[in-house]
Amino acid sequence: MKYNFDEVFGFETDTVWGIGCHPLSKSAVDKIYELKGRDKNKPLILMSSKIEYLKPYIKKIPDYANILINKFFPGGLTLIFEKSEICPYSITSNKETIGIRIPNHKGFWNLVENVEGYVLATTSLNRSNYPPVKDYIEADKMFGDTIKIINPDKENPPKGVASTVVLCTGKEPEVLRQGEIFI
Repeated sequence: MKYNFDEVFGFETDTVWGIGCHPLSKSAVDKIYELKGRDKNKPLILMSSKIEYLKPYIKKIPDYANILINKFFPGGLTLIFEKSEICPYSITSNKETIGIRIPNHKGFWNLVENVEGYVLATTSLNRSNYPPVKDYIEADKMFGDTIKIINPDKENPPKGVASTVVLCTGKEPEVLRQGEIFI
């Protein structure tokens, strides 16, 4: 089943529940910011099931970042790169960088494989300044009347620990947030 270009989703990942949409749908991106009460200065990240789908949004991948990708993708690691020309400023908060991640979660992979372009612009599923929702019931109660909540993968629930975030725009990687993956 292919999903609508302007649709917004709530879904599980390997770390926490997320909210996402097609990165080129400005109306869906705006809806995420509105529903969460998210500050427009806080960018979204891109998630997919394969690095090939994310590469068009990235200007270049340094050699050390390829090592991190090969070792930790899929998994709880977000890498930040210089954005390419096709990566919209609406998801980067007018910054020249974009974060990418490939969750290790089959339910997410199934979702993203049914979205045009196989990439979602995402953030955690919660109201800003509150913890991410814990489960399907909480996700449906909080957001079910405004977005499509994807049924959870009962065998692979989120671990509840955010991803590690690493900046990959300099000569060496810089850990910005220590999370699930230790670097």
